[in-house]
Amino acid sequence: MARKKQYIEQEVLEKAMHLFWRNGYENTSIRMLEKEMGINQFSIYASFGSKQGVFLQSIKAYNKKIQGITDKLEKSQNGVEGIKQYFKDFLEFAKEDDLSKGCMVTNTVNELGKDADPLVMSELKKFADNIKSLFVNNLKQDRNKNAETIERQANFLMNSILGLSVASKMFNDKQLEDSIETVFLNI
Repeated sequence: MARKKQYIEQEVLEKAMHLFWRNGYENTSIRMLEKEMGINQFSIYASFGSKQGVFLQSIKAYNKKIQGITDKLEKSQNGVEGIKQYFKDFLEFAKEDDLSKGCMVTNTVNELGKDADPLVMSELKKFADNIKSLFVNNLKQDRNKNAETIERQANFLMNSILGLSVASKMFNDKQLEDSIETVFLNI
């Protein structure tokens, strides 16, 4: 007879997500996950298969966590102003609990670089592609923009939000607000 789980999977994933967000993928060990999640190594492997499995599920938990601001952008009918508001909302999100953690996805990409596990990188890229598609949809609300301009501006906005994520870990509110205002002078 299979043993019944003594934990709620979403709760332990939330804890793992925060650990990866703080420490990074490479710097997080199975032992650290055991301690943070409050479950033993056997349970981690039985439920998630590996550290990679925990991380991939953590990306999904992160996606749910940020869903409030991505849903707002998805529903926005304000074009560029909707994207600008997303940037501001993202800054608030990145400063959760005044920890200035930036973006879990950006932090991981910076940490792992081009030699990252292909499956991990694929999930990170999928996350970024989703955000970019939201930018594209909002840019399309301006009927004066052609497809080429929209694509170029969406790429620029992606680079800008990634940079803002890193900057949020070290710059003050005024510097970050100036950065956002400057980005949107070019859109």
